[in-house]
Amino acid sequence: MFKNDDIVVISKPAGLPVHAGPGGGVTLDDYLGDFQFEKRLPPSLAHRLDRDTSGCLILGRNKQALRILGRLFEQGRINKTYWAILEGVLPAKQMRIDLPLAKITDKKYQWHMQADPNGQAAITELRVLDEKNGFSWVELKPKTGRTHQLRVHCAAQGTPIMGDRLYGRGDENSALMLHARALRIPYIQNDPAIIVEAPVSDAIRAMMLELGFSP
Repeated sequence: MFKNDDIVVISKPAGLPVHAGPGGGVTLDDYLGDFQFEKRLPPSLAHRLDRDTSGCLILGRNKQALRILGRLFEQGRINKTYWAILEGVLPAKQMRIDLPLAKITDKKYQWHMQADPNGQAAITELRVLDEKNGFSWVELKPKTGRTHQLRVHCAAQGTPIMGDRLYGRGDENSALMLHARALRIPYIQNDPAIIVEAPVSDAIRAMMLELGFSP
């Protein structure tokens, strides 16, 4: 979707993990060579997306680029925009969700995130784009980068992301209706920011049309 001498931004498909898990299997690491182009080495991940989330993902093409990107993420200067379809209708068209999160591990060493006043700060700005028949199409802008932040924050409002097997009512056959729609990257000071958008996946587009939304 975007390439310069330092950065590649790709559209990651849903269902592809960025790193190997306990069960092994194919990951994005197996495909990084496809984005090497003229460089001597393949790029590396500058951040992460959940396995079931589609959309914009930044790769750094050299160590300096990865350092710069890491610093921009730490400073909260890379603006991330997500689209999601929620089950339910929210009480307001615009919301700022300020809900700290903590990681919980059970006796079987399975884990999830949950709201915890003593957890790490987590803030999400939400804007409703449309509502149809008890479903909401929303824009989400995370101001922090906690694991599963958007999924937990939406579920905490009583409106889980459609297809979420962990925090909502999805099952093993469900597609998660969460998409990393756009990035704004102020990579070089005083230069225009890099702005990249990823088209929604076929599964999300089909669901949006089925519900009456206009993607």
